[in-house]
Parts: sequence; structure tokens; C-alpha cells
Amino acid sequence: MEQLIREIIAFRDERDWKQYHNPKDLALSLSLEANELLEVFQWKTSEEAVHTKRTEIEEELADVLIYAMTLAHDLEIDIASSIRSKITKNAIKYPIYKSKGSSQKYNELSDDRSNEQT
Repeated sequence: MEQLIREIIAFRDERDWKQYHNPKDLALSLSLEANELLEVFQWKTSEEAVHTKRTEIEEELADVLIYAMTLAHDLEIDIASSIRSKITKNAIKYPIYKSKGSSQKYNELSDDRSNEQT
């Protein structure tokens, strides 16, 4: 991952774009690219979009990740550590016995342990 981030930053710096990459504008650009990814799926089923628009999905997802990785780099955020920390927090909010097979948000989950496997 570090090598990929170095490549992204080198690409940006070779073009003197850092001057435009403040945290607000990077976050805004990340959101805009995420919306472009959503647009690929508009008016299609998931299967149809994945089957017919695979290249566009890959390109838009790459744009989202590039902006996210650039923002993390500029803010000196260790992406791997941040992801691991978030998974740990989510494991507390979404324990298996409450959330397995459910799409409910953590504050809507039942505390019924009858589904817990022993």
C-alpha cells in the first residue's frame, strides 16, 4: 500500500497539483467521485451494471481510492491502522450474535441471543 501511495503522490507532485489538494477539496473530490460511481449503477440492477459497466466501475472506484489515499497521506493517517481500528469498533457495535444475517443498523438490533451459535 505504501508503494501505491508513493506513486499517487509522485503523479500529483509531478503536475504541481498539491496546491489544490487541501483536506476540504480532497474530501469534496472524494465525495464527487463516489457519486460518479453511484451514477454507473443508476437505473440498472446491480448485476446489469456490473456486467455491462465493469470498466467504468473500476475507473470510478480507482478515483475514489486515489482521493482517499491522498487525503490520508496529507493528513498523516495510517490507512491500515485506521481500518483495523474501525473494524474493532464495528465488531463492538455489531456483535455476531446480534448482527449475523441482518442489515439493521446497530441501534436497531435486538439483544435476542437465541440466534447465537454455541
